[in-house]
Amino acid sequence: MRAIRGLWRWRRNPLRRATDLAEAWAALVALVLVTVAAPVIGCLVGAAAQDSLQRSVREQQHTRHLVTATVVRGLGSAPVETDPDTSAAHETRSRVVADWTAPDGTRQHGPALANLKSPHAGDHFRLWTDPHGRITARPLDSPTATTHAVLAGFGAALLTAGLVESGRRLIVWRMVRRRYARWDQAWDRAGPDWGKAGTGS
Repeated sequence: MRAIRGLWRWRRNPLRRATDLAEAWAALVALVLVTVAAPVIGCLVGAAAQDSLQRSVREQQHTRHLVTATVVRGLGSAPVETDPDTSAAHETRSRVVADWTAPDGTRQHGPALANLKSPHAGDHFRLWTDPHGRITARPLDSPTATTHAVLAGFGAALLTAGLVESGRRLIVWRMVRRRYARWDQAWDRAGPDWGKAGTGS
């Protein structure tokens, strides 16, 4: 916003200083970068993230398998944290000891999270495993990957705009400091004679 307000210094004025014109140039460059470079960088980052995440989606869907497990016994009703990307907010999950068969045919036994409210021995539930039967998270789905890519692109565009505006402010701050330093030097030269009769004659 301040970059736009800085453009007023372009107007012709007999009192306009060189630093005013330099500040106007800084505002113009910042405005162009914010309106052009930031969206382009956001699109590039979003596209790269989309490509990478969709590759992960295909890989995970190929290497993760949904198998049926059987409850051996429960492990209590301690609260379990779930992944917000892969679990519904209302989904109930319980800790159990279970048996399951891996995709490679090996038998597995161990603790697992069952989507059962009150699990009993012999109950069946589904869980995700890798090809060797190790429990893993649900594979990333395509819409979630796209959402993450869009957020990455939007974040990159905002970060670029913030860096451009910070650079513009730093440039203006240095110009103002230099201007004040020149004023101090001029005042030091004029100060000793200020108010004396005949000064400047």
